[in-house]
Amino acid sequence: MPRRSAGILLHRRAAGGGVELLLGHLGGPLWARKDERAWSIPKGEPEPGEELPDAARREFTEELGLPMPDVVLVPLGEARQSGGKVVTVWAGEADLDPAAVTPGTFTMEWPPRSGRVREFPELDRVAWLAPEVARAKLVAGQVVFVDRLLELLGP
Repeated sequence: MPRRSAGILLHRRAAGGGVELLLGHLGGPLWARKDERAWSIPKGEPEPGEELPDAARREFTEELGLPMPDVVLVPLGEARQSGGKVVTVWAGEADLDPAAVTPGTFTMEWPPRSGRVREFPELDRVAWLAPEVARAKLVAGQVVFVDRLLELLGP
């Protein structure tokens, strides 16, 4: 059975019309010098027995350090990423201030084979991005969710 992940793609109406998407730049030393294909929808793996929508809400809160806005979630389906993980995403319309984000953290050995374990933010920055910018910055396997959201929202 493939590994699974669940996430929430928040969107808001942009000031000049159109839409903006809330994305996070992946944290840690492996992503520090990358920008293109180094952003992600806030997401994570479900706990054993946890339903995917519940995992998506929990991961949103854990990764951003903010409560999940009270929004109606609309399914955007699933997609398989290059590593084989199946990601399921829901969309919701809400606004939040990226400056209020206090990201969750993870630990890893760094530098490799040094024996030193360090803590890093899961997301080192969060921003509202236009869809065309999001397509270039998102991890390739998640771009499909931008297109599905735009189809759902219509003209």
